[in-house]
Amino acid sequence: MKTIAMTIDEPTLKRVDRLMASSVVPWKSRSEVIRHAVQQLVENLEREQEEKREREIFRRHGARLNRQAAALIKEQAR
Repeated sequence: MKTIAMTIDEPTLKRVDRLMASSVVPWKSRSEVIRHAVQQLVENLEREQEEKREREIFRRHGARLNRQAAALIKEQAR
């Protein structure tokens, strides 16, 4: 793990502290909360990027994929 320095606005930091004080989060330190939040953000962004890439593939190849699916269904119905 690597140590970094970052700046965070006071209202957000207070919100993190309130969450920690209310036992809503299972983590014991600000660093853990922020690390988890960053991990979630990165996972969400990566998933969105992958979904966008897949949508583009379907857009470009949709007609062919539909024909192949129809042919497969027809073949299986025999």
